[in-house]
Order: sequence, then structure tokens, then C-alpha cells
Amino acid sequence: MMSQKLRVTVWGENVHEHENPLVAKIYPDGMHCTIADAIAEEGNCEVTVWGENVHEHENPLVAKIYPDGMHCTIADAIAEEGDCEVRTATLQDPEHGLSAAVLENTDVLVWWGHAAHSKVADSVVERVLARVWQGMGFIALHSSHYSKPFVRLMGTSCSIIWREAGEKERLWVCNPAHPIARGIDRYFEIENVEMYGEPFAVPTPDEIVFISWFEGGEVFRSGCTWKRGNGKIFYFRPGHEAYPIYYNKDVRLVLRNAVRWAASDGTKWIDSCPQISAKNAPEPLEIKGPKIHKEDEAGFR
Repeated sequence: MMSQKLRVTVWGENVHEHENPLVAKIYPDGMHCTIADAIAEEGNCEVTVWGENVHEHENPLVAKIYPDGMHCTIADAIAEEGDCEVRTATLQDPEHGLSAAVLENTDVLVWWGHAAHSKVADSVVERVLARVWQGMGFIALHSSHYSKPFVRLMGTSCSIIWREAGEKERLWVCNPAHPIARGIDRYFEIENVEMYGEPFAVPTPDEIVFISWFEGGEVFRSGCTWKRGNGKIFYFRPGHEAYPIYYNKDVRLVLRNAVRWAASDGTKWIDSCPQISAKNAPEPLEIKGPKIHKEDEAGFR
């Protein structure tokens, strides 16, 4: 399979560097080389894969398919091409493995949960939401449509219809040019899955990357994106724990593509809501009316 790493060509005229001593002194290797160095200097994407890690310990079928846990199999898929630094965290870890320090160093958080949504501490959820608003990417997998962070980010019930029958799923690519669909043909199939069907009670997605058809006839928006604050969100449907779905090569490719897409675009957006004094306005400003708040006082929130 062709590598999905971003390939960039920097073209430079390379004239001034040879004809003008001033330019040659500033850019001895050429402006094109300096530009190329700037593009290449960004480090690997830092990814945290969070797994509930309950079914693997309570259900022998799941334990046999994922002996190291689903979170480890998902992490291995994301790390496969070597351009991501991937760590894992689980419900059972202190602070569910999502301390402030871990989240601060996470570009993309991948979340799989099912049987223990209610056991996730609200304080951790608030921490996750704050980082998404700042710019951390969030990828919700399969039954994580009911996870606390995803429901909060969507602001709706996120309900679905479902069926366990081991039927075939065909995922159609809606936008072949979308980065998350890179390397995927017109569609791909998973032989045995749990069906999810419409209506899917989420806000209208910004983009629908995949639509699924199931052997029983239902359809589902199975790959959807949103943006909340400065953070990109991707919901990806496949991943029922009773089947070896996270070993599927196309599913693994989508996970890698999604992580690259969801990574922060740049500087954090810090939601601090400061009061800007009239004396610090960009233009000279005369205060012309009464004030409720004192100078430098925090507002009501």
C-alpha cells in the first residue's frame, strides 16, 4: 500500500540567490531550501487512544479477538506508518489515564466506549471538552456515539437504531477527495458487523465522508465531521467488539487518515473571556457611559 504521508514539493525561482549578494547572504542554500525546512520541522502527531477496556475482561469472545484490548489494536493501526506517537489510556487508569498533562500533550484523542459511559468522571469529561475547544481533535468510534464527551459536543441525544445479526456492511465514499477517504476505493465492505441505522440523532454534519448500507437494508451516516470551538471531530461507525473489525485494512487506513485530518491546525484557542480596558483599545477611546464592572474585573460566566 502506498504511504499516506503528505508529500510536498517546494518550487523556488532560485534567481535572486545567484544574482544578488544580499539575498545570497540571507539564504545561502536558496529560499526554497529554507521554506522546505520550515515545512518539514513539525514533529509527529501525538495521539491518545482511550479504551473503556471492560468487554475484554468480562467477555471471553472479545478477549479472544482482542487479547491486549481493543485500545491497543486501534493504537497499533494508527502507529503503523510511524508518523504518529501513540499512547493508550483506559477507564481503569487513575483519572482514566486522561490527566491534564496527558491531554495537554495530545493532538488527537480517539475514544472507544460502550458498557460504562456513566462511569467516566464528569471532571475528566470537562477536561476533554476544554481541550477540544482549544484545538485537540476528537475521534469517536462505534458505540462512543453515546459517550459523555461526544454527547456533550453534539448537544443532542445521539440515538440510533441497531441490530446484532452479523450482517455485511458496505461503506460508500461520499467525497473521494476528502483526506479521511484518501486511499479508499468507491466503497469497502466488512463481512460481519452490528447494524446501526437512521435516524442518527446528531446535528447536521459539516461533512459526510461515508454512508453505510447494511445487508438487512438499513443505511447510516457512518463517517461524519464537525467542528466545535477550534477542534475537529470525526465520528466513525465500525467497531463492534464481537468482531475483528479493527484488524480490517480499510478500517485501519481510515483511522490513520482521520488522525491526520483531526490534528490541530495551529495555536490553541484559549477560552478566557478577558475584559479589555478602554485604555488598551486599538484606537484612542473615551469612556462615554456607566460601567457595571470595575477595571480588570472578571465578567459573569
